[in-house]
Amino acid sequence: PRVARTVGTLLGKAQRYVNDVKAEVNRSMELDELRKMKDTVEGAARDVEQSVRSNAHEVEQHLSGLDTDTAASTVAGIEAAPVYPEYKHPRKNWRLKQGAVPHWYKARNGVRTRALSGAARVARYRPHKFN
Repeated sequence: PRVARTVGTLLGKAQRYVNDVKAEVNRSMELDELRKMKDTVEGAARDVEQSVRSNAHEVEQHLSGLDTDTAASTVAGIEAAPVYPEYKHPRKNWRLKQGAVPHWYKARNGVRTRALSGAARVARYRPHKFN
């Protein structure tokens, strides 16, 4: 029995050691994968940043070219047409307005517009105690 116990404890220790080694190997593999993913994401971010910068530079060059063209046209005596802001609809909803019940109708028919909960009603209308 003593030998069996010793063998069991040694096997348990060996299994734990093997499991620890497996876990460490898995962690290192996952860490390597994460590093690779990080590198790819950083590379993609750099590419996007570079493309945005190049496009912004192109737009700035185009706009600077337009500025020189407009300056030359105003010097020649031809004024550019004034730019008016675009019409913006006020976004009033006609259906909501038509579907709303008028206040005079609510007042005549006793529709409660300021409803109180039961506890609030008791607190409001309970007489104050005098000490």
